[in-house]
Amino acid sequence: MRTMARLKPAALLAFGVLLVPVTILLSVLYGTKSIDAGTVWDALFRFDPNDVDHLIIRSSRIPRVVGALLVGAFLAVSGALMQGMTRNDLASPSIMGVTDGSAFAITLCMVFLPGQASMDMILFSLAGSALGAGLVFGIARLLPGGTSPVALAILGTIVGTFLSGVSQALATYYQVSQNVSFWYNARLHQMDPAVIQLAIPFAVAGFALAMLVARPVTTLSLGDELAAGLGMNVVLVKAAAMLSVVLLTGISVAIAGKIAFIGLIMPHVIRFLVGRDYRRIVPFAALYGGLFLAWCDLISRIVNRPFETPVGVVTALFGVPYFLYLIKTRGGGKRA
Repeated sequence: MRTMARLKPAALLAFGVLLVPVTILLSVLYGTKSIDAGTVWDALFRFDPNDVDHLIIRSSRIPRVVGALLVGAFLAVSGALMQGMTRNDLASPSIMGVTDGSAFAITLCMVFLPGQASMDMILFSLAGSALGAGLVFGIARLLPGGTSPVALAILGTIVGTFLSGVSQALATYYQVSQNVSFWYNARLHQMDPAVIQLAIPFAVAGFALAMLVARPVTTLSLGDELAAGLGMNVVLVKAAAMLSVVLLTGISVAIAGKIAFIGLIMPHVIRFLVGRDYRRIVPFAALYGGLFLAWCDLISRIVNRPFETPVGVVTALFGVPYFLYLIKTRGGGKRA
């Protein structure tokens, strides 16, 4: 049994790593228009700027699948950290107002400071994710029973809806609705390689911080009292974990807009597969969260060809039933 316990994470890791290049290849080959493998090879090693297929591969499909892998990884890790430090099975960036805060800040930037560079948009997105998280958890602290799973989910929905409504009102009044809509809907088809490159340092910092707090978050997931009794600085660990969530969620919205349910679903799947040690959960959530979003994106492109189905619809097909299941089975209190 111990040998099987050791082999299981190793097998999952090997399978996930092998699945990454397969996912990239399929994502490049298939879409609204299928492209043969020979054309992909030529686009990579004998690029012809006059060939439309080569341009599609280099400027659209490769950035799209790379962005999907990264954004899925960031959101899954964010969700895992939020669930671990709050002991709340319903916690995720999309439910707790973090992604709405990012989109809200980007809206403010586009309305009042138009023409900002990509780096400025990333910084505004990071500030907005911090604002969204701060509002939800700050209000929860002020209300009796506000930190219970269902209460936090309701508060997150209220804050997110409020921020989204204000953003839409501002966008309509200042006539930038079309531009703002890009950040309120997953826009993997408009992935900008330059923004991905700019986001890499923030992603590295966020993921490094997630790995740094992984062990104390494991202890936190057993209860604040126990963690404090073991000499842990609970406030510092939670602050570091939230900083990681802010970084990873903020750059996710800046890269691809709002994408729901990945941060909710994947941490539960990974905990079931590898256990409750966050030193394993964080890297496995990153690997399989990225694969999950990339495959959802691939499904969205081929399920109704030649038209694309919004990737948010595909993630919702998995996420909504699971969210309702969590509310029914675990919504009454914090995880034991």
